[in-house]
Amino acid sequence: MASAAPGPTTKESTMAFPGIQHVAVTVSDLERSTRWYAALFDAEPVLDEDEEGGRFHHTVFALDGGQLFGLHTHQGRESGDTFDEERTGLDHVGFAVGSVEELHDWVRRLDDLGVAHGEVKSAGYGTGVSFRDPDGIALELFVGAG
Repeated sequence: MASAAPGPTTKESTMAFPGIQHVAVTVSDLERSTRWYAALFDAEPVLDEDEEGGRFHHTVFALDGGQLFGLHTHQGRESGDTFDEERTGLDHVGFAVGSVEELHDWVRRLDDLGVAHGEVKSAGYGTGVSFRDPDGIALELFVGAG
C-alpha cells in the first residue's frame, strides 16, 4: 500500500486560503475553442498572446467576479489525447450561478447555442447541469444549496 503524501498540519492558520483567480485548459484547436467560448461567455478575449518564454500561447477571457478563463496551446507539443475526467488531473470546471432559476436560463442558452448538455441534477449540496467543450473538457453550471 502506498503511503499518502504529507498534508497540511493542523496548526492554526492566520490567513484564509485564496479563491481561484484563473483556470487554464489546453485545447487542440485554439481558433475553434476561442469561437466556442466567446459564444458561451458572450464576450471576446481580453488577452491573446504568446507567453514570454515561447512555451505556450494563451487566449484569456475575463469572467464576472474577477476570474479569468484561459485557453492554452503548447506550440504543437500537446499530447493529442482526448479529455478524460477519469485520468489523474482535471475532472471538470464548475461555473457558479446565483439561483436555480438562473441555472434554467443557462440551460436555455446552451440550447440556443446548440451545446449538448445533461439533465439538471440536484443533490444535497446543490443543483447543476453538465456539458462539454469542443475538446470534450467537462464543464458544469452549478448553484450551491442555500
